[in-house]
Formats: sequence, structure tokens, C-alpha cells
Amino acid sequence: MTDGLGSRESIIKTLTSICPDVDDEILRDFVSRMDPEYFERFQPDTVAQHIQLASRLTPGHPCELSILDKYEGRYEISIVAYDYFSEFAAICGALSAFGLNIEEGRVYTFVEAVPSPPLRRETPSATRRPKGRPGLSRKKIVDVFLVHPLERTGFPAPQHNALRQTVTEIVQLLDTGRFDEARQHVNRRLVERLDRHRSAFTGLLDTVKITFDNSQSPTDTIMDITSDDTPAFLYALANALAMRNIYITKAQIECDGSKLHDRFFVRNRDGQKLLDPADQQQLRLTAVLIKQFTHALTWASDPAKALASFDHFLDLIVAEMGKKGKNKALDFISDKKTFPLLARLLGASDFLWEDFLRRQHNNLLPLLTEYRDAPLIKPQTTLRKELDRAVARARTDEARKDALNRFKDNELFRIDMKHIVDVSPSLTNFSLALTQLAEVIMARSVVDCQTKLGRLYGRPLLQNGKPCPFAVLGLGKFGGRELGYASDIELLFVYGGEGATNGKTKLENSEYFERLVQELLQWIEAKQEGIFRVDVRLRPHGGKSSLANVFEAGRDYCSPTGSAAPFERQALIKLRHIVGDATLGRQMEAHRDSFVYAKDPWDIPAAVELRKQQLRQFVKPGQINVKYGVGGLIDIEYAVQYLQVMHGHDHPNLRTPNTLQALAGLIKEGLVSRTDGEGLRKAYVFIRILVDGLRMVRGNTKDLVLPPPDSEEFVSLARRVGYTTDDWRACARHLQADIAHHMQTSQVFFSQRFGNL
Repeated sequence: MTDGLGSRESIIKTLTSICPDVDDEILRDFVSRMDPEYFERFQPDTVAQHIQLASRLTPGHPCELSILDKYEGRYEISIVAYDYFSEFAAICGALSAFGLNIEEGRVYTFVEAVPSPPLRRETPSATRRPKGRPGLSRKKIVDVFLVHPLERTGFPAPQHNALRQTVTEIVQLLDTGRFDEARQHVNRRLVERLDRHRSAFTGLLDTVKITFDNSQSPTDTIMDITSDDTPAFLYALANALAMRNIYITKAQIECDGSKLHDRFFVRNRDGQKLLDPADQQQLRLTAVLIKQFTHALTWASDPAKALASFDHFLDLIVAEMGKKGKNKALDFISDKKTFPLLARLLGASDFLWEDFLRRQHNNLLPLLTEYRDAPLIKPQTTLRKELDRAVARARTDEARKDALNRFKDNELFRIDMKHIVDVSPSLTNFSLALTQLAEVIMARSVVDCQTKLGRLYGRPLLQNGKPCPFAVLGLGKFGGRELGYASDIELLFVYGGEGATNGKTKLENSEYFERLVQELLQWIEAKQEGIFRVDVRLRPHGGKSSLANVFEAGRDYCSPTGSAAPFERQALIKLRHIVGDATLGRQMEAHRDSFVYAKDPWDIPAAVELRKQQLRQFVKPGQINVKYGVGGLIDIEYAVQYLQVMHGHDHPNLRTPNTLQALAGLIKEGLVSRTDGEGLRKAYVFIRILVDGLRMVRGNTKDLVLPPPDSEEFVSLARRVGYTTDDWRACARHLQADIAHHMQTSQVFFSQRFGNL
């Protein structure tokens, strides 16, 4: 079938006889706006079939697909749809997700509709012309692929309907402007299939050769691509171009044995050719890297998140690094060991990307290079020396503060990254690494803040002239050495007694230590809510009291005749000396033992009522809150703490701020059966890992509610916490069953010992 300026009418005449049931305006629109090469490629019967598909398109039905059996197990898949940006990539991804390898392909796009000339003014008696068919003027695409199934099971008829439905869903997402959601829709299904062949990934894939030609087409830049054929190659490359804002107007796909020869006709997002050689080189490099990275997405818990972050990361490298640094960075990224590492990292956490990579991406590459050799847990002596060296280079208080927080953020990133990309570190080791870092940061901050205030007010002295001791004590997860993602750093500040400073400007000790704690609270910066945030709400009398308390006042408050509420007695189980005067710290711990583990009876009904109030306050109907919900983390922690308070007087080895150590003590003393204890231990570790998996996405302590079990977010959560079989939906179902089992274990133990909630 040929085409030319004089032959369009003959084509229309031929096609009219083949498909007489198609409206004339649809047929003419198709012929007049289709690429001339299309009519040279396809015979009239095939063109008529495509026009039939186009005739069924409406704004509410933007896509049609046909599947024809061909020779030797091959299929011809034709897709006619309205034109959308990144549509070609999405279609290729859908085909690959169904296990279909593209051997050949032809992709064509309509030209824009020519505006109709204005109508003459109608006389009252003139007959009004009917409005054109809805959607007629919209650009359309005709994509034709010759495919063969990669699996031995072939491509049975039920899969035909499933493919139609999937492609339609994707196009409908594009139709409503939800491009990222469409990409995620494709990525998840495609990566799940690639995951079954993960062992075949050996690092950097085969070289891709890309050349550009602006001489053959008046409107488009021609990209010629040559490469060995690999699974989902076409999707990976087309998606990379889409992520670089490159629009594909036409494509020719051919496979010669194991070699691919593809030709893309492309424009930038503004509809212009790609003329700048520097832009071409940048596109050549970044598109290939994105294409290669696509094959590492099987290591990512959230493939769409990983791919988007990698694309942004490339932007930062290309835009902000010099030539030498850029080449070094790109060499590193191209290393065969880097892709899986980056996929795990970039697909796990929004807050790691947003809070570090965007601001400190220049530091990412050395960190990634060195992390394998650095242990998860650094000795505190090493941390102190490294921090002291960093702070020693600063010459002002503000510079020392900045140096400390940079060190903190880098170490936090190292610990978080190590925990994400290494499957071996345990929850206990992760918590210990975070706790030791927090202790070192707190110790150095106290020294620097005391030095700053000392220049203004001198040293605080007791009334007898001796130095006034000061101690920082940890509570909550910090006190228990149980820190996790986004855990607060809960603190209590205590000083030795009344007195005054010895500087030229004198302050009463109460005022001095109040200012010292205020200085500490602003010295240690939290990049965003929940990440290393210092919390002082558990001090005596709560938020209305002084930030620092004299020892005697704290002792009197926490006594049988004092004002401490029962929940404060329970909270003090976690108290542990962190930094400052060791003698004062031991005094506080000794008083804690005498108060918390006294023989005074523990009011179980009041404690359970407080737990019920938490349920009403924090858990909404229909939601599963893994911390505050029935059977959640709180039920395990409270059950252990209730038993510690009840039996700690007679069993000193229960006097520990660490939950797992306390549980082990309860088992050893025969207060909890070995079966129940092991069940609680497993449930505690499981739910702690689950909480970390929820929080690591956004780094927020509020992320405690499970997503719907049938959602993509739940699938990503399952992979993030270690469920990594080939069938991702099966992983999600397995996680859902384990959640139900462990929360049931917790609920049953709590209710049997203390009553129903």
C-alpha cells in the first residue's frame, strides 16, 4: 500500500470498501494524519483492522488491543489508543511483565489535527452541522508487536484477556495524568517477573550503543540503538527516555538472533529535535544507566521509588559535579556491585533520600564505597575519636555545633544504610549501634555546651564550694538500648544541689542548669520530626516543670509519698545513666530501684485502664496499629514491665531497662513459661522489625498503621522486612498471616495475665 499527496483519496477509497461500517470522518482522520510510512508497511486488510480498533475509541474508552496467533508460537499484538507521554514504555513494560519477548515492532503516531476553517455565519434557516465524534481530533498511536512467550507454559487465552485489562488500566492512568502511578503499575509487575531470574543478573549488562542523527527527518531526531537482547530491554530503555522527558513518535524494532537493532524517532518535551551534542551525550549516558539500573530493581522493596530516586540522583550528579567528579561518580555507579546496593537503598526509604541524598549526595559515593568495610557497630572509643577530630577543626561554637550534627547525620546514614542493604545485622545490633551513637553525641554535646556557658557564667558550685555534679539519664527506648528508626531520644537531667556559678556573671544553679539543658536541646538538631529528636516530657511534673531537676526534688517526687503517677513508676524501669557524673547517675539508678521495685502493690486495674485509654486515643476503628493496637508492641512491653514491677523486689535480675533481658529473667525465674516466653520474644522482635519497616519510609514516629493488605504499599512493606520469594503477593499474604499470629500471641498472653482490653 503506497502513499503520496495524490494517493490519500485512493487509500480512503480502498479502505472504505473493506470497512464500510466505519464512519467516513474516522477513516479520513486516520488516513490523513497517519505517518506515510505506515501505509508502506501494512497491507490494506491490516490497516482496516487498525481503523476498526480506532473507531471504538472514545474519551471513556481510550485503548483497544487485538491479539492474533502467528507462526511457531508467536503472536501479533496490535494496540490502538490515544497518544500519551511515556505510553510506549508502559506498553513495552506490560508485554514484558506477561513474559512476552518483543522480536519486532512498529510504532506510529498521528500528526496533530489541522484546525478546521471557521464556519460561515449561518442563516436562521440553515441546518446546523452535527458536532464531530468525541475524541476524533485527539492524536492516536498504532503499535504493532511480534512477540513470543518466554515461559514454557506459553501464552494461553486467559492471559490474553488479562493483558487487555492490564494495558487498558495503564492507559486509563495515563489518560488521567497519573504518569507516576502508571509507571509504578508497570514496574511492580515487571520486576516481580524479573525477580524470578535474579540469579542471571551479573552486574553491568551488555553494552548499549546509541547514535543520533538529525539529517534524515525534518521533525525528529533519530536514535539508533544496538545491544544484545535482554529481558525487558525495550521497556527499560524506553522508560529511561521517558524519565529524561524524551517523547517517542515512531519506533522500528528488529531482533537479529540475540542482537537488537532499534530505531526511535524522538523529540524533547517541547516537541523539538535533540540538537546539542552535550545533551545527546548526557542522554546517552543517563538513559543507559537507568536502563541498566532497571535490572537491579529486583533488589528493591519498592521498585518505583528506587527508579525515581535513581533518576533524580543522576540529575544531581550531572548538574552539580565537575567533569572529573562526574566521571568518577558515573564509573562508580556503573560498577557491577553498585546497582543492587543502590536499589535496596533507594527503594527503602523516602526520608533517607530526601534528608540526605538531595542535600549531601556528594558524600554518598564515598559512604557507599566504604560501608562494606565498616562494621555496623563501631566501638565507642572510635566514635569519640572521630567526633572529637571533626569538632576540633571548628573555631566557633556555631561551627562546633554544625560539625557535631554533620557527624551525627553521616553516622546515622551509615547505620541506616548498613541495616537496609545488609540482611545479616540483627535488630539487637541495629539498636545497639544507634544507642552508642546517641550516647557519644550526647556526651560531646554536654561538654561543648558546658564550655560555652562556662565562658559566660563560670562553673556551677554547691553551697559548700565543691563542683555541682550533673548527670544525663536515658529513658524509653534509649534507656533500654532499644532505639530503632525514628525513635525519640528520651532524657532526664539531674544536678546535685543548690548553689551558684563562680563566674563574673553569677547564676543560681537552678537557672544555670535550666540554660544548659535549653542549650543542649537546640545543640542537637533533628533534621525532621522523629529523627534523633530529644524528648524531655518524662521529667518530674511533666512539661510544666523545670528542664533540669535537683536530685532531692526528683527523689521526693518519685517516692511512696510523692506525686509520681503509677505510669511514671512504670516508665522509670527504663532509666539508665548515660553521661555526666557517674556517682550521681548511680544514685539515681539506686533510688529508681528502691521506688520502682518496692513491695508496694502494683495497681493492675489502673494500669489496664490506662492501656484502654491508649487504645481509644491512638487506634481508629478498622485500622491495625502495630504499636498501640490490641496485641501490638505496647502489650508485650507493658506485660513485661508489669511483671518487673510486681516481682522485681524479690528477683533483682529483673531490674533491667531492656525488654528482652527482662523477659529472659522472667523465664529464668519461672514467672513466665518457656513456651510463652519464647512466643513473646519472637513476637516482640517481629513487631519491632515491622515498626522499623513502617517508619523507615518517611522517618516518622507516627507511621504505625498497617496499609491495606491488598495494596502495593503492603507488598513493599513485606519485601522491606525480609519477605522475598518470587511471588510478591504470596510474600504479602505470608506477612499478613505472621502479623496476625504474633499479635494474637501478644493479645492472649496479656489478657490471660491482666485481663481483656
